[in-house]
Order: sequence, then C-alpha cells, then structure tokens
Amino acid sequence: MKTNVWLRQEWIDYKLAWSPEEYGGVNVLYVPSQNIWVPDLVLYNNADGNYQVTLMTKATVYPSGLVVWEPPAIYKSFCPINVEFFPFDNQTCHLKFGSWTYNGGQVDLSHLIRSENNTLSLMTGCSERNKSRQAQFQGQTSVQRYSEPEHTDGINLEDYYSSVEWDVLGVPAIKSLITYPCCPEPFIDITFNIELRRKTLFYTVNLIIPCVSLSFLTVCTFYLPSDSGEKISLSISILVSLTVFFLLLSETIPPTSLSVPLIGKYLLFTMILVTLSVCVTVYVLNVHYRTPATHTMPPWVHRVFLEVLPRLLWMKRPMFQREKAFLVVQECSKRFSGAFVEDQPSDSRSRRDGVRKRLTYCQDVSRAMAGVQYIAEHLQQDDQVKAIREDWKYVAMVLDRLFLCCFSAACVIGTFGIVLQAPTIFDDRLPLPETVFK
Repeated sequence: MKTNVWLRQEWIDYKLAWSPEEYGGVNVLYVPSQNIWVPDLVLYNNADGNYQVTLMTKATVYPSGLVVWEPPAIYKSFCPINVEFFPFDNQTCHLKFGSWTYNGGQVDLSHLIRSENNTLSLMTGCSERNKSRQAQFQGQTSVQRYSEPEHTDGINLEDYYSSVEWDVLGVPAIKSLITYPCCPEPFIDITFNIELRRKTLFYTVNLIIPCVSLSFLTVCTFYLPSDSGEKISLSISILVSLTVFFLLLSETIPPTSLSVPLIGKYLLFTMILVTLSVCVTVYVLNVHYRTPATHTMPPWVHRVFLEVLPRLLWMKRPMFQREKAFLVVQECSKRFSGAFVEDQPSDSRSRRDGVRKRLTYCQDVSRAMAGVQYIAEHLQQDDQVKAIREDWKYVAMVLDRLFLCCFSAACVIGTFGIVLQAPTIFDDRLPLPETVFK
C-alpha cells in the first residue's frame, strides 16, 4: 500500500526551552531538524523505499520546550490482501511505527488524541506509566504484548483525497508494548489500522454483468431447436468466452494460492455448467436423430418421456392427421374382390363361361392390386417409421425442456448463492470522509 502522509510528532525538549522576555519576545522558532534531536521513528512493515522520513523539514520550537515536527513522507507498506470475496472485499492495512533505537523506558510513544484544533499526531516522551509497565515486564522469559485501548479516529482525514478504487471505513490506532527475552525493557509501537472497502462499480460493469449474462446464455442452448444445427456451436462459443474472462481475471486480481476469489468461484461454476450443457446437448442430439433401424424405444422411456414428464413440464403434444393411403387401397381391394363374387349365374354352362372371363379379367386386376397392395404396405411402413422418429424427437424435446428448467434453477441459485456470500453486500456503512469530515 502506498500512502502519502504528514507524520506529525510532538515532544518536550527541556534544553530548547527559553523565556520570551529575555530574547525580545520571540515566541516561536523554526529550526532545521538536522540540528536538534528527533525521534528515529521508522515504519516496521515497510515494503519498499526508505524506512525513515527522507525530507528533513524544519521543526517548530516553542518557549516551553515543545517541539512540533510534521514532515511529509511517502510510505510503501506491506499489506496482506485477502481475495476470498473479490471484488466485494474488505481489506485492513497496517502502518506500524516505532523507535528503532530507543526502548520504552527512553522514548514513550503515545497517540495525540483529537483535540479542539482537530489535530492528530504522535507524541514522544517518557512517562511514569511506561516505567511501571517496564517494571511489570521485567523477569519475563517470552515475548509479551500489552495493548492499550484503541483510538477510533487515529488519522486526520481532513486533507484526504478520495480514492477511485477504495472507500475508507475506519482508521483506528492502537499502542502496543512488547518485551523480548533478550531485553528487560519494553519496546513501544503505534499501529494505525486502515479499514478499506473496494468500490465495485468497475468490476460490476466489466466482470459481473458479462459473467452473469454468459451464465444465462447457457439456458438458451436448450431452448434452441435441435434441427437448427447450432446448439453445439452456441455452447462452445460460451465456453470460449468464459476462457477469455478467466484470462482477464488473472490479470486483475493479485496472484495468490491461499483462497479462490468470489468471482473466480462464479466463473468456475459457470464453466462447469457450460461444460455439462455441452455434454447434455450432445446426448439430446443423439436422441433427436434416432431411428427404428438403430434404436428401439423401451417401454419405460415411452411411459416416462411421452406420458408422465410432458404433463409435469406443461407440455402438450399437438395431434396431427397421419397419412391413410394404405387404408384407402385396402378398401378398394375389398370392393373389387366383392364385385367378382356377386351375381353368379345359375346354370353350369354360363357358369363356366363366366369363370373363363373372370379368370382372364382377374389376372390383370390381381397384378394391379398386388402392386397397389405393395405400395400400401410400403406407405404403412413409412408411416410407422415416421411415427417412431417423431416419438424420438418428442423425447428429445422433453429432455430439452427438462434441462432448461434444471439449468435455469441452477443458474439462479448458483448466482445468488455465490454472490451473496460477500459480507460487503450487506455493509451499509458510509465512507469516513462523507460521515465525519465532509
């Protein structure tokens, strides 16, 4: 974390006290900080750059011996980032200041509480309370830490420039006394805790909304008709788009193996959902293009997918008029055969003549009727094959509707179940500059 601060420090130096009446009424002096004693405060959790203040500005000295030194500094501190709920995350960064040379018995650090002129700083000196703490810690053989109650307003934010990425929720400060086995004297540090909340507008527009849209596009795969031939293409396109978002996400969040970010979990969930949709679509297309020559529909499939599930999924199969050509041909053949047996002559001679004529006539008609009968049987067989194909297509349509409902429910439940895990969604606290300092 990079911070630009003014580190205000106040202490009493009895060697710099004077009487204004003896020096012509001089009430304040501006002394170069290189010419007086200054506390060697350093940033313990420094990540880069100098540990101390580099710009040695002048210090303000008052007749009572009070020295006020407020040098500007730019610190780069180490801040552990928890990306578990990224981009709806809160972070707490620390600025730990302490003397590098002097122990608590020589320099006592205390936080300068907000006063009437609304100033915050560090105050150095030696107090009796610290001496009592030193006597309390003597004789300890392990590292001991004592912390005083924290100050909620640890940093003055009057001149704070709002960040475009973070909101400041709190800046408490806490004083700690630590003793080590090697040294009987305690060492004092003051830690400023900066509570941050990430602004989510950028990530919502560029990551969350596209991911949610791609997730719900998966549902459209099952609404697309199988005869269109674009179901697999749509699923693969969504899968490729999610892969691109994974590459974008890897460049946005800090690399860590401690936890998977929230948006990463949602992308993994969506990718698994799309992968399953591809597998299911392949199976549905396999069912859609089945024929009697390759598959036989089991009775339970006919019962479940043609009778039970359509009622549960609010599907009604349209009734259509099948071809009845073979029935017409059968009816005609019956009428022709009946015409030959009716009105038979009574005498034997005429009967023999009628039989000869009828045999000659029946051979031609029989051959014609045989051809017509073959056509009728062929049409009947084609109609049965077509009916079975339509049954398989309707089974595929029922599967599409079933997976449409299942994947829709999974998308809604998964989206809300993953996104609502972030605690910042329910955090209604306003940033500090808007509540306190504005």
